[in-house]
Amino acid sequence: MSRKSKRAVGIKYNEAEPSQAPTIVAKGYDDLAEAIIASAKANGVLVHEDPYLSEFLTTLDLGQSIPEPLYYVIAELLAYSYVLQGKVPENWKQAFPGIEEKI
Repeated sequence: MSRKSKRAVGIKYNEAEPSQAPTIVAKGYDDLAEAIIASAKANGVLVHEDPYLSEFLTTLDLGQSIPEPLYYVIAELLAYSYVLQGKVPENWKQAFPGIEEKI
């Protein structure tokens, strides 16, 4: 029985350029995937495991922007990671007064 190889993909969102889509900054399989995940965790980067998303993202080249059909998926993951870190985007503060006290 063959075992599926582990995949890891790192994406980066440049907060200084919010109009740019996140880009692929790391990707790998098996041992390299484990190293990418370990490095992310060691540096306080949140790790999300989704075999379907990682399968698609590994088809992209390093430095390539994520495609438009994935904008909402990635945006939701980024927003969720910000909330987990206690960060609240400015436009959320305006739209939902008092949100910072609830996080």
